[in-house]
Amino acid sequence: MELDKYTAALRADLLAAAALGDEHTRNTADALASAAQASARLMLLQALSDFAEEISDKLDDHAVHLRLAGNDAVAEVTSTSDASEPQDYPSMDDVTGEVRRVTLRMVEHVKERAEEAASMNGVSLNSWLSQAVQGALRDQMRKERPY
Repeated sequence: MELDKYTAALRADLLAAAALGDEHTRNTADALASAAQASARLMLLQALSDFAEEISDKLDDHAVHLRLAGNDAVAEVTSTSDASEPQDYPSMDDVTGEVRRVTLRMVEHVKERAEEAASMNGVSLNSWLSQAVQGALRDQMRKERPY
């Protein structure tokens, strides 16, 4: 949605009202119209974001997000449901096969933090890393699937 077509109407209304005055009034109105147009764009975006949030609250498994791309407000609808895996892809838990050894090199402080995280979850570092990779692959499969 192009916001400028809405803010331009506000600007035109201000300039039309100022057209009745002298040149100083018209110049002042032009400067005020530019400032008002930028402010109105932000207010419109906030109003649309609030509206998107209201819509998201009414949807069970989707969320509406609004972002600004140049002068355009772009709405994106995303699924919030992680209850179902894509039908085409098996879940990582369902996949069985030969276990392969992998050597992973990382900086010491990252390794220490990973060991702490594994310990907090009550699993070995190896299991924790394996689960992290499986989770990342699951997320990637969700992003790649068409809606």
